[in-house]
Amino acid sequence: MKVVLTEFVTLDGVSQGPGSPTEDMSDGFTAGGWLVPFLDETFIRRTSQWLGLADGLLLGRRTYEAFARDWPQITDPDDPYTERMNALPKYVVTNTLAEGSWDPTTVLVGDPVESVGQLKTKPGRELQIHGSARLGNTLLAAGLVDVLRLAVAPTVVGSGRRLLDHPGAPIGLRLTHHEVTSTGLLLLQYDARGKAEVGEYEGVGAFV
Repeated sequence: MKVVLTEFVTLDGVSQGPGSPTEDMSDGFTAGGWLVPFLDETFIRRTSQWLGLADGLLLGRRTYEAFARDWPQITDPDDPYTERMNALPKYVVTNTLAEGSWDPTTVLVGDPVESVGQLKTKPGRELQIHGSARLGNTLLAAGLVDVLRLAVAPTVVGSGRRLLDHPGAPIGLRLTHHEVTSTGLLLLQYDARGKAEVGEYEGVGAFV
């Protein structure tokens, strides 16, 4: 399976609390809910298509517990995500949970790089990380993330946990899809390409 990191971020890279002011107030964060004003039909259609490619969800403990609390409570029959989110296999990377409460769940203990690396060898389409920015960063730095999908909101919040903030080597990406919604959200897809290339600027003549 491919590991796909799907995240909602602000223009300054914050991924914390996109859906509600009270979604994630850890570390004193009070600027949550920044994605909601920009939701539209294009966003819903595209993110629903993305979710349709998943054969499993890969989550960190904090995101898993929030999702396990909230998703089973959504009963709107017209919600395009709920049935699949609740039915998909969930893999939670944690050394503090003995078992999951959101079926079907498998707890992955030990080194996340090793456990996810083994999971990648199984047949299937996509193992999608939603939220779980710390886990996403760890796997990205380890070279285990194949695809990044980002919804970038046209807002700057100035505080909160940032998504692409890891101590690893620079990572090269190739843009494979882009579109802009009616509200100004950028929907971007990148393939990971290993170590980022660098160069030295020698004037415009080198590029024409």
